[in-house]
Amino acid sequence: MSALGAVVALGVSFSMPAAVAAPGATAQSDRDAAAAEVERIELLVTEAEDDLARFTVEAEAAADASRMAQAELLAAEAEAVAAEANLQAATSAVDRERAEIANLGRESYMENDAFGTAAAFLDSQGPGDFLQRASTLELLADDRTEQLTEFRVVQEEQSRAEQAARDAVTQRERAAGGAAELEAAANARLTAAQDAYDDVIAEKAALDRQLQQAEMELLALEGAADPRAAWAAGVNAENAEKDAVAAVNAAAAASGRAVPPTTGRVTSCYGSRWGTMHYGVDIAASIGTPIYTPEAGRVLQAGPASGFGLAVYIQHADGSITVYGHINAYFVSAGQQVAAGQQIAEVGNKGQSTGPHLHFEVHTGGLYANRSNPVPWLAARGVSLGGGC
Repeated sequence: MSALGAVVALGVSFSMPAAVAAPGATAQSDRDAAAAEVERIELLVTEAEDDLARFTVEAEAAADASRMAQAELLAAEAEAVAAEANLQAATSAVDRERAEIANLGRESYMENDAFGTAAAFLDSQGPGDFLQRASTLELLADDRTEQLTEFRVVQEEQSRAEQAARDAVTQRERAAGGAAELEAAANARLTAAQDAYDDVIAEKAALDRQLQQAEMELLALEGAADPRAAWAAGVNAENAEKDAVAAVNAAAAASGRAVPPTTGRVTSCYGSRWGTMHYGVDIAASIGTPIYTPEAGRVLQAGPASGFGLAVYIQHADGSITVYGHINAYFVSAGQQVAAGQQIAEVGNKGQSTGPHLHFEVHTGGLYANRSNPVPWLAARGVSLGGGC
């Protein structure tokens, strides 16, 4: 059982001591104890949230490894097909050259056998005719030499094509084996991450309940007439602040201005995290939260995507490609032009994911090539994620 699980299992809480005759010092002591308890549980909640973020990144890394392995396999298969086509072309060329050489040999035998030179001399009508015949014989010899040279060239090409075909098949078999191994390892990591996520999300729910109770008890010590109502008011204020941010983004999007990809809390940044490379930014939000494209572009793909469940890919004027993964639904189609701030999808929990969030990537060298940090890319377009990364 994890440390968090032990805390939950113990049912960490506390009760307020009974009132005493000297309320000032006792009340302050009780308030300090309650504040310390709130701080302690908040720390545990933060640790649980960090675990959730780690499991999400691990699941995404597993999906990414599987996706790249499949891409490598497809590339190796295409190379093998191309190599086989080249081999067939080279073999056909060798067969043609062999037939031409055989034909030339027959002609040479008919016109230039062992007695060809003597026959040419005896049958000539005179010196001029003899020179003409000799010239013809020399021409046939040159043709044979040239034909044999060409035959050697195409044979060498055939040999290279055969080797390339063998290498391509070997590479394909190696890629297939590697893809299967990586996919199995990725799926194992994913399963472990999802199981751990389920455990931690249960722990976090218990901690959240304990935190709520501790905060209400602290509010009571601070003199709140109705601690539950005061606590609810604080939660409502936080939600109202989030709603206000969402409303600002929605208004900006409606006017075609660049906005963040979605409204939510950044849980994982770009870069090496927990021993794996995270190629995007994760923004946690409830299912159905709107997703916008920060800049105008053309939809490359929209729909099922390995690892992401569902995803949208948009290419922008400078060639960069933005990726929106784990979405719940999408509202664009391949080839469609989209404007800056246009809603293209909504946040979901599809694919190899451990909680509702948007996984946002930027590729600047073509699809899945040079996957760069999205934060500077967004900043260059006047978009901030609120300092989360």
